[in-house]
Amino acid sequence: MLRLTDIKLPLDHPEEALAAAIRARLHVGAAAIRGYCVFRRGFDARKRGAITLIYTLDVDVADEASILARFGDDPHVRPAPDTNYHFVAKATAPLTHRPVVIGLGPCGLFAGLLLAQMGFRPIILERGKAVRERTKDTWDLWRKRNLHPESNVQFGEGGAGTFSDGKLYSQISDPKHYGRKVLTEFVKAGAPEEIIYVSKPHIGTFRLVTMVENMRNTIESLGGDIRFQQRVDDLLVETDAQGVRHVRGVTLADGEQIRTDHVVLALGHSARDTFEMLHQRGVYLEAKPFSIGFRVEHPQSIIDRVRFGPQAGHPLLGAADYKLVHHCRNGRSVYSFCMCPGGTVVAATSEPGRVVTNGMSQYSRNERNANAAIVVGIEPSDFLPYDNSGSPLAGIALQRHLESHAFELGGGTYEAPGQLIGDFLAARASTSFGEVQPSYKPGVHLTDLSSALPEYAITAIREAMPAFDRKIKGFARPDAIFTAVETRTSSPVRVRRDEHDLQSINTRGLFPAGEGAGYAGGILSAGVDGIRVAEAVALSIAQNTHAH
Repeated sequence: MLRLTDIKLPLDHPEEALAAAIRARLHVGAAAIRGYCVFRRGFDARKRGAITLIYTLDVDVADEASILARFGDDPHVRPAPDTNYHFVAKATAPLTHRPVVIGLGPCGLFAGLLLAQMGFRPIILERGKAVRERTKDTWDLWRKRNLHPESNVQFGEGGAGTFSDGKLYSQISDPKHYGRKVLTEFVKAGAPEEIIYVSKPHIGTFRLVTMVENMRNTIESLGGDIRFQQRVDDLLVETDAQGVRHVRGVTLADGEQIRTDHVVLALGHSARDTFEMLHQRGVYLEAKPFSIGFRVEHPQSIIDRVRFGPQAGHPLLGAADYKLVHHCRNGRSVYSFCMCPGGTVVAATSEPGRVVTNGMSQYSRNERNANAAIVVGIEPSDFLPYDNSGSPLAGIALQRHLESHAFELGGGTYEAPGQLIGDFLAARASTSFGEVQPSYKPGVHLTDLSSALPEYAITAIREAMPAFDRKIKGFARPDAIFTAVETRTSSPVRVRRDEHDLQSINTRGLFPAGEGAGYAGGILSAGVDGIRVAEAVALSIAQNTHAH
């Protein structure tokens, strides 16, 4: 099989054009081509009105050796790599103490799935509810302002990614093609097959719900045990004669203890009480950088027109996205994050008396507005005004302060405080909406957002918006709207692990994983990290079994 890259065709090319392009690239006749499949399809939209599709193809040819010899070192004609997944271990006998996975977001889901596929029958503990019950509880906040602290956008089966744009792409290095395994399992669970090959695949919330349920059924059919509404309140740690700390089990909120020597810590970035417990138990944590800001909404039609010109609305292009960054005079960087084409801004708090915004899209991406986070990068030194104790949890104190203040600015009813861009740039409170109607439920309370973030962040965003407008005309239109506050861009904490065996650097048997532990950002990278950690657990079990 040959891998052909950088094959460019017009947006509306006929189906037979791909085969013709393969023959032209390889200088062969039709008889030399046994078959082909699309490995990746992206597009180049730099020339509006002349957008081209860019293909990577895997081609089965009759005489591969002679073709490769003819092309020599041409980087666009190479042997296709093996992208199939290969298990690193298999359980040889039932375990006395089964591995435990804490959390059933994308990372925990894939860690559990891989452990189950290898025969290790994991026990997966999720503090929230099954995905359909969780969806009802989430809508309870959006429609009735009734927050369920253990069942919401952050907690429950599927994790925070369930209520998102469902983006399935990442910029992580992936030499072992774990991302392909993630996408393949999603397709098995009901995702559209196109996610395997389009350059920026996404699913959307409604499809994710069914897929997560199907993956849960697979894990259970392989002997895994999934338990909902099971919050882990303590970690059982034992120190051996050499002074080395080992995990020996977990204690649940109801007092039940589960004995285990292997715990996958697949927390989401909002499991603040669990981070506090880990800190108290002496697990090594450190504060890490993250970002804070607002959600911005524009008419999707503006973004489509600027990005795609006359080809806006083409079914192969879908709703347009964007990626923006501006380096400010005060040394801060402002950038767009988690852009949701044709989506909605959603209430994402997990604690009473706080307001948090996030973005979500359905698979169709056909809502009226585009939204994205416009955020400012912050460092642990920025946490000091909120907690100067030197605690690794200081970033949580900053988040809570901003979220509580947003609740107050929004009127104390879970409405989000909002401000029109024109008023924000002019430093005056907003009193009425323009053409852009906000999508956030339970509603937006217009006000002045100048106190919603630290002064350096407000200054940076005020500088960045006109700069973004020069890149996307209309981005700073006066009636586009900000809603506050976006604080959960990534985990404020990293649970440090050894880069080789992926265990906590001071607690053996504890495997920090995914976004909450500081090792992923988004569905795909979290799933990939879940696979990596599942392999590390399997190899640890195999090594211990062999040693005994």
